[in-house]
Amino acid sequence: MDIQTLRTFLLVVEERSFSAAAQRLHLTQPAVSKRIALLEQQLGCELFDRIGRTITPTEAGVALLPHAKTIIQQLYSAEQAVRDLSGAVAGDLRIATSHHIGLHRLPPVLSAFSKAFPGVALDIDFMDSEQAYDLIMQGRLELAVVTLAPAGESSMVSHPVWHDPLVFMAASEHPLAVHQACTLAELARHPAILPGLGTYTGQIVKRLFADHDLTLQVSMATNYLETIRMMAQVGLGWTVLPRNMLDKGLSPLAVEGIAIDRTLGSIHHRGRSLSRAAQSFMAILQAFGDGMAKPAAIGAPAPPC
Repeated sequence: MDIQTLRTFLLVVEERSFSAAAQRLHLTQPAVSKRIALLEQQLGCELFDRIGRTITPTEAGVALLPHAKTIIQQLYSAEQAVRDLSGAVAGDLRIATSHHIGLHRLPPVLSAFSKAFPGVALDIDFMDSEQAYDLIMQGRLELAVVTLAPAGESSMVSHPVWHDPLVFMAASEHPLAVHQACTLAELARHPAILPGLGTYTGQIVKRLFADHDLTLQVSMATNYLETIRMMAQVGLGWTVLPRNMLDKGLSPLAVEGIAIDRTLGSIHHRGRSLSRAAQSFMAILQAFGDGMAKPAAIGAPAPPC
């Protein structure tokens, strides 16, 4: 069972077509069919059902799929590690980040990185922090800049970058904003507009109220903080947002004895060797942080992990 055969198998699964896989491999269709036939012979079972022009993996093909992906990913990591031992920092770097971080935190980081390492092509995916964690766990992403999970993952390496205070706030005409001070119990008596309670930010708020034996009245929930701010501004409920999102139309609510925050930072899988491009990005990211971790010099790649 060789690497080229496994790559061919993965492409046939992805394309659901021998001819399409052949085009991507710059091979003839008979050559692709021969590779798959050889793999089936080695494993002693059929990997694909061929019904007319429809190609679908058999039960054996489905069982082989995750192992083939892991082998190819490990090979890629090995090749990347060797290539990174010498030469300029270059190549592709795919990172994930949340919409909020991408809008409010990353612009100066991206500008500095692009100037310091013009040979790196950045590919940025915007998604929820929880989704980024899942993709890192699956090995489908190298690096993400997200809201760090309240509870650490043993297989994940987290680097705190920014302390992000959270503020209770409501529209200026909201009953709670009259005195700009209240208790958690008073908040619990009014509808709230919050990030989804399954998100890391939502979990922080949910746990706070649960610890005080209070029930949240969540009238609306969304993972887009800009949308939450807009709905709070028009008086649909109180909310909890990062302090830097407080603007006109919203009043901060001083909640007696309560101060909450979250941490923003980078994550990567403990078992994955980071490329020099990723290490360099992390160094610049820390340089633009607020001192939660010791920053490295801008323009210099971080030491190998």
